[in-house]
Amino acid sequence: MSGHPSKLALALNRAITSYQAGQLGEAEQICRKIISTKSNFFDAHYVLAVVQASQGKNDLALSSYDRALRVQPNHADALSNRGNVLKEMQRFEEALASYSRALAIKPDHVGALNNSAVVLHLQRRFDEALAKLDRALALQPNFLDALCNRGNTLQALGRFDEALATFDRALALQPNLLAALCNRGNALRALRRLEEALASYERAIALQPDFVEAHSNRAIVLAELKRYDEALAAFERHLTLRPNDAEGYNNRGVILYELKRYAEALANHDRALSLVPNYADAMYNRGNCLHELGRYGEALACFDRLLPMRPEDGDLHNNRGKVLKELNRYDEALEASARAVALKPDSVVAHCNNASLRLVAGDFERGWDEYEWRWMKADMAPHKRNYPQPLWLGREDIAGKTILLHAEQGQGDTIQFCRYVPLVAARDARVILEVDPPLVGLMTGLAGPAQVIAKGNALPDFDFHCPLISLPLAMGTRLETVPSRVPYLSANADLAAQWKARLGSKRPWVGLAWAGNPKHEHDRERSMGFPELSPLLDADVVFVSLHKDVRSEDMAALTASGILHFGDDLKDYADTAALISQLDLVISVDTSVAHLAGALAKPVWVLLAFTPEWRWLLKREDSPWYPTARLFRQDESRTWSGLIGRLRETLGRFTQDVQMKTPA
Repeated sequence: MSGHPSKLALALNRAITSYQAGQLGEAEQICRKIISTKSNFFDAHYVLAVVQASQGKNDLALSSYDRALRVQPNHADALSNRGNVLKEMQRFEEALASYSRALAIKPDHVGALNNSAVVLHLQRRFDEALAKLDRALALQPNFLDALCNRGNTLQALGRFDEALATFDRALALQPNLLAALCNRGNALRALRRLEEALASYERAIALQPDFVEAHSNRAIVLAELKRYDEALAAFERHLTLRPNDAEGYNNRGVILYELKRYAEALANHDRALSLVPNYADAMYNRGNCLHELGRYGEALACFDRLLPMRPEDGDLHNNRGKVLKELNRYDEALEASARAVALKPDSVVAHCNNASLRLVAGDFERGWDEYEWRWMKADMAPHKRNYPQPLWLGREDIAGKTILLHAEQGQGDTIQFCRYVPLVAARDARVILEVDPPLVGLMTGLAGPAQVIAKGNALPDFDFHCPLISLPLAMGTRLETVPSRVPYLSANADLAAQWKARLGSKRPWVGLAWAGNPKHEHDRERSMGFPELSPLLDADVVFVSLHKDVRSEDMAALTASGILHFGDDLKDYADTAALISQLDLVISVDTSVAHLAGALAKPVWVLLAFTPEWRWLLKREDSPWYPTARLFRQDESRTWSGLIGRLRETLGRFTQDVQMKTPA
């Protein structure tokens, strides 16, 4: 300040005091008055720029720094602060140039090093940012801002252990540093040390209860721990603190989606989009909610709107393909699925969806191969066998070897694919067949296995193993080479005689199965309630329930209907097969009963949802897997009522045919 008139120096001190007291308008007025008296007073221009930057007046602050630098071109602090203003204006290259000028003048300017690293980080130039931060910390090891920024940059580089160590260094210097606590939690989360991450966020919240980012990140970790109710409460707190935060609404919607509260989730994504109309994540999540709500056309419109924003997003293409599949637009669905696989070649979900689409379209050549990706799905982990013996997929010669063929998924799948057991045995292999306990009795009548073992029992020695549903791949099955000879399963003769005696003499006998496994991911689509069958029940036939267990909501209607129901008398699938063997017809939704009837070569009418599982293919009324099957498909209404009406007419004709063929 020496050399300036004392009145101007005193005025400048008043401006600085006003700035420090938060009286920014007064400080600005004083600086302007000084400059009007002495236009080349560097300190007045510099302080004015600092005040204007504090007020967010970035254009004015930039002009003030430029005027100050015309007076003192080599003032490193002015150049560094000018870079900060340009950074706020997102003029990143100019900001970096300003920092570079400051560092050329003062190479040890740690502020310029740190702030240039921030800009480089924003430009995703993480290695360069890290180099700047390391220089700053070599000069000033306890520089907290640089430590926190270094931790963030290491996280961006995926070096999470080093990031954690850096945040811990910062916290050793200042244990209550909120940003370091929150970002430490982020590093722990990336390392999947979720409980520790949670503790870090909660410590930050204890220090500052209104720390929004900590509440949000805590909620995300709670969701990853599948503690969804707690996560929802955490997002409620987030939105209380920041009620117009689009990200908060989107994240709350994600939690509600996980809780299967799809309508509420949709409302939250809609709220997020009302705040930020082109919020891509919210739009994507909105499409997923619409899919779950069965509003497929709207879901597709949502994904289509998002596509120009995210043309290279494999997940978007995959989910768009799933919606197109639900709309029965299979060619487009397959195109979208193939694009998803191309964009995300390591995506398990994309490959599995692609497999389903190829198989349902009859493209077995590529479909079976893609279907092997199912083993990478989390929900398949409990079914995967990690034997030391090699997996057999048809390449090795197994003559003289022992091979274990094992069930993997539903019991209907086991019934469908056990047809391959004789074909494997025909390769001169000794076959051990492992199945769920209720299927053991049934499988003893299957040709081919040397031994049938209940899952969970000790296994004998074997040389190779193969899951049953991998056998079509191992055997090179194509649509025209499906091994379709039936029956390949048979009923026990003694049991069949017992069931014949119980049924009586009146015919025709028609078995009914209207619901599958309630835990199946598509149970809502493929099962129906017993009352939905009521238009069928006035036919002149003896209806027989083929369910051992009946859902509680169906029991009253079933009892009132008067149809035969044997319940616990159906001890296992051998009993069910014996009962089916005495029937004239089986009518079943897509469940194990349909497969069993087909495997026994019994006439079976299979009732299919509008979007069928891959095994039933598209549009056809017959099945290459079961020659005695006839397929009845829902129409675009996606309801059972229209299908049951058609079925009733067909059943009337079937009944007449049976009665005509039955001896008087």
